[in-house]
Amino acid sequence: MTALTRITDTATLMAWRAEVLRSVFGTAPDDEVLAANRRFFQKHIGDGTHIAYVATCDGRDAGCAAICLYDEMPSPDNPRGRCGYIMNVYVRPEFRHKGIATELLARLIADGEAQGCGKIYLETTDMGRGVYTAIGFREMKNMLTYGN
Repeated sequence: MTALTRITDTATLMAWRAEVLRSVFGTAPDDEVLAANRRFFQKHIGDGTHIAYVATCDGRDAGCAAICLYDEMPSPDNPRGRCGYIMNVYVRPEFRHKGIATELLARLIADGEAQGCGKIYLETTDMGRGVYTAIGFREMKNMLTYGN
C-alpha cells in the first residue's frame, strides 16, 4: 500500500533533492547548489508555487515528486497562462515498477489542474519516458534550450 504525503519542511525537501541530484548526476551536489535549493524551497513552499510529495510504501519512504507553478503569457494553447512544471520525480530502485511514480504523477497533475494549469510539462530521461507517455504526456515540438 502506498501513501502520499505533502512535504512542507525544508529539511525533508533538501534530503530528497540531494538524493535525486546524486542519482541523476552521479555525484553529490556541492554547497552552492544545496544553498540555492534551500533558498528555492524556502521561497516557493512559502508562496505555494512548489508542491512536493513523498510516497511511502510498506512503511518506508519510496519516492518523491514535485510540481512548480508559474504564469506565462496567455496563448491559444494555454488561455489562462498558468503552467505546471513537474520535476524531481524519483523512486528508489527497490520500489520501482510498483506504480509509485504513476501515483505521484496523478497527484501532481490533479494539483496542477486544481491550480488552473492549462499546461503541465516535464523533462525526462529515457528510463522515465515510458511512465510519462503511458499516462498521456506527449513530445513537445519546437522546443530548444540555451546554456547548460
